[in-house]
Amino acid sequence: MAGSQSDGRLSDVKFLTVAEVATVMRVSKMTVYRLVHSGELTAVRVGRSFRVPEHAVHEYLRGAFQETA
Repeated sequence: MAGSQSDGRLSDVKFLTVAEVATVMRVSKMTVYRLVHSGELTAVRVGRSFRVPEHAVHEYLRGAFQETA
């Protein structure tokens, strides 16, 4: 069953708050909000707040690092 497999993978995803992302990236929360609103950083809206998949943060940083190299 494809649905149950995707549910299993979704439960393995670790979501970070905007504050946690800001700490990892060493930027302000406002910078994280700008990245989310511009679509550069994937996020899920939960109520009035955002949650960012941890892998999205790593992908963003990997891409930013490759652009500067």
